[in-house]
Amino acid sequence: MTYNRPLGQSLDGNMLKNTNPMEIGHFINGKYVKGTSGEVFENRSPVDGSLISLVHEARQDEVDQAVMAARRALKGPWGKMSMAERSAILYKVAEGIEARFDEFLRAECADTGKPWNMASHIDIPRGAANFKIFADLIKNVPDEVFDMPTPDGAGALNYAARGPKGVIAVISPWNLPLLLMTWKVGPALACGNTVVVKPSEETPTTTALLGEVMNAAGVPEGVYNVVQGFGPESAGAYLTSHPEVDAITFTGETRTGEIIMQSAAIGLRNISMECGGKNPALIFADADVDKAVAGTVRSAFVNCGQVCLGTERVYVQRPLYEEFIAKLADQARQLVIGPPDGKGVSMGPLISLEHRNKVLSYYEKAVAQGADVVLGGGIHSAVEKFPGGAWIEPTIWTGVKDTDAVMKEEIFGPCCSVVPFDDEDEAVQRGNDSEYGLCAAVWTENLSRAHRVAAQMDVGLVWVNSWFLRDLRTAFGGAKQSGIGREGGVHGLEFYTEHKNICIKL
Repeated sequence: MTYNRPLGQSLDGNMLKNTNPMEIGHFINGKYVKGTSGEVFENRSPVDGSLISLVHEARQDEVDQAVMAARRALKGPWGKMSMAERSAILYKVAEGIEARFDEFLRAECADTGKPWNMASHIDIPRGAANFKIFADLIKNVPDEVFDMPTPDGAGALNYAARGPKGVIAVISPWNLPLLLMTWKVGPALACGNTVVVKPSEETPTTTALLGEVMNAAGVPEGVYNVVQGFGPESAGAYLTSHPEVDAITFTGETRTGEIIMQSAAIGLRNISMECGGKNPALIFADADVDKAVAGTVRSAFVNCGQVCLGTERVYVQRPLYEEFIAKLADQARQLVIGPPDGKGVSMGPLISLEHRNKVLSYYEKAVAQGADVVLGGGIHSAVEKFPGGAWIEPTIWTGVKDTDAVMKEEIFGPCCSVVPFDDEDEAVQRGNDSEYGLCAAVWTENLSRAHRVAAQMDVGLVWVNSWFLRDLRTAFGGAKQSGIGREGGVHGLEFYTEHKNICIKL
């Protein structure tokens, strides 16, 4: 049904094109199935608009089947396995991804248009590593044990027992499809839960392909299920409102998160959400300017700016301001923009023409509100070779006001505003002037300032003199409208388990 044939190979050495579109169905109870409604939607390449696949859309019937398969598996072989047995299977899942590395790479790049270099170094390796990390972590996380006195002097022993939460609905995004999906599925399965995954309609392929890997690794039927489709009045809405779903984990925009929270309130289901961001970088005059520029080029433009942790607001202390802008624009001009398998490509297209229209609307708002365009501001010339692609220029603005749309609203494109500041207090105040609070980057060679400023940022994650440097044992998540809860390390395990206290009278 889904992977009877691999994605087509490049025809001319420059384009990733699928000449024989496949069908992608749902993966339910260990099998690929079509939707009963017969409705399909097109999955098109962001590079050139060519047809990648036809995807079956899930309705209530398919979601019911997937959730009930997960419920049965929870009480069946998966629920009866020991922690060590589950962990061994998750290692096999990771090894299965690694064994089919090239197939996952082609699928991920076809769906997203991102450079092979990025996907081969980040997306696919991390997609596999997420299973190993949590398989190891669950075996080594400590639990509470308390000795307590009793009136008769005999005493009692209290200890914690950790059990699975149940059936987990996983709603994953399109910007890092495999990585962010396994970031949720890995710990959920390690803790003994079962899952029903709804990937983005923009990027259905690697989530579907993982079903074959799950079967080959010996994951019992019903443990890992996938339903394809959209949000409202489709797979997403049916899944998040399903009464047999025990918890929901979501990564995506804040407005969608609010809708999911409303569904989760019925039945008091637990939620974990990583939502939008409007992340600042604070660059002080004592920073190493070359390192700060190189880091900001990455944080603003990597993955065509489609990274939840990306930087869209750049505050530079006035003595460094002019030099920083000149060097940032110079390095951004050197970005190689092209298709995934193009030579030396460092930035691909946006995910879709629809998303490009959104990003371009902000490019127009910036100019209308008085911004100066230092670089970019329109559609990239790659569109001449790939006319159906979602190509866009990396863009830098100056002369913006704190109240402008490009300073307040998440754009999720390859763009940033560069604004001067005078002192530390001003930098902190302006950096925190956002309804979001996901992450921040601080660039300074002053150790005391680094500690002082990082502690004052109203965000879930602060980088000092770096960006996207992640130890997966640490907490990840946002403040304010950037999310609820924390993923990563033991913090993620807390969401995917129910703690039970057992009190033994001695």
